[in-house]
Amino acid sequence: MSRPDFAKCKGLVPCIAQEADTGEVLMLAYMNEEAWEKTLATGEVHYYSRSRNALWRKGGTSGHVQKVKSIRLDCDKDTVLVLVEQLGGAACHTGYKSCFFTEIAPDGDRVCSPLIFDPKEVYK
Repeated sequence: MSRPDFAKCKGLVPCIAQEADTGEVLMLAYMNEEAWEKTLATGEVHYYSRSRNALWRKGGTSGHVQKVKSIRLDCDKDTVLVLVEQLGGAACHTGYKSCFFTEIAPDGDRVCSPLIFDPKEVYK
């Protein structure tokens, strides 16, 4: 089975989560080998937090879990694309459906993704 080239990326590879049914890009995070193995073993996406220096299961606190539908590697095996079913409707810890909720335009920024939950209520 193919796997990311973790050595090439000093142990961490970028991982893009994309909604399987709509194609919307939900977030970008990083995976180390342990996160990769846990994702394969559980069918739920796991990431590596650079700020906390720890493994985390997406939705572990919020309940907004990412169920794996398909995993793809790019041609250089240094980026992972995970097609997911986003449970709970929000991928972003700020409460938006997508982490890419800010659209930059000549007339000013605008929010382009729905707010699903209040993070103050979820992350107490």
